[in-house]
Amino acid sequence: MGLFSGKPTGKAGEWYYCVKHHKVEEGPECAGRDRMGPYPSREAAANAMATVSERNDEWDAKD
Repeated sequence: MGLFSGKPTGKAGEWYYCVKHHKVEEGPECAGRDRMGPYPSREAAANAMATVSERNDEWDAKD
């Protein structure tokens, strides 16, 4: 599948957070453009938005 085809390209056992549906997914469910990950566990994927927020705060503090 093409990198920008919009089709799912993940594998079972990989965890993602879908920003379109606001849910944790295992493997290829939603298009890559709508997913963050892969994460090492379901819990890490569930905390994806908090992780993003923390990293953004860290990057903003560096400026």
